[in-house]
Amino acid sequence: MMQLYDNPASPFCRKVRVVLIETGQIDAVEVLPAAGTALDPGQMPLAENPLGKIPVLTRPEGPALYDSRVICRYLDARAGGGLYPESRLWEVLTLEATADGIMDAAVLMVYETRCRPEAERSAPWIEGQWDRVTRALDAIEARWISQLAGPLTMGQIALGCALGYLDFRHGARDWRQGRESLAAWEAGFARRPAMEQTAPGG
Repeated sequence: MMQLYDNPASPFCRKVRVVLIETGQIDAVEVLPAAGTALDPGQMPLAENPLGKIPVLTRPEGPALYDSRVICRYLDARAGGGLYPESRLWEVLTLEATADGIMDAAVLMVYETRCRPEAERSAPWIEGQWDRVTRALDAIEARWISQLAGPLTMGQIALGCALGYLDFRHGARDWRQGRESLAAWEAGFARRPAMEQTAPGG
């Protein structure tokens, strides 16, 4: 059986759990809790991923896989899920990368306040991360909405998880303001059973 090192609050882990549900593989995985930071690796699976990050997926047939994009691509190939359609492959991969960038910036904002002593925190640095988020959201609203229609893709899953994380950790910043099309899409996508089952804090 495969094992997934996971933390329910992580949007990157959520991506993997959504893919497992959407591709019918959730019962093929044992979920193991993991938590830690660069300052204190805690329960992170360092033997499986020397970078000390999650998610990590162990599998009987080979070395452990890490980085959510690698794991999701593997799980999709394993199940023949079709989340990376050949006809739109580069668009799907770029949308997934954009969503992952939103997650990266949003997570770094959290780490700045949780991992640094108050006197060492940088408000301009935090706002610089939020600027990355807003530029990405504006680009999606302006140019990528058409990629959110049609059959389920990995780009849609990644974006849904990124937006869910913004609500979870940065809800007061109201990412929906001025982005009516993206907000409408998210409202519908969030109702997918896989998204409801993996909602952070749920």
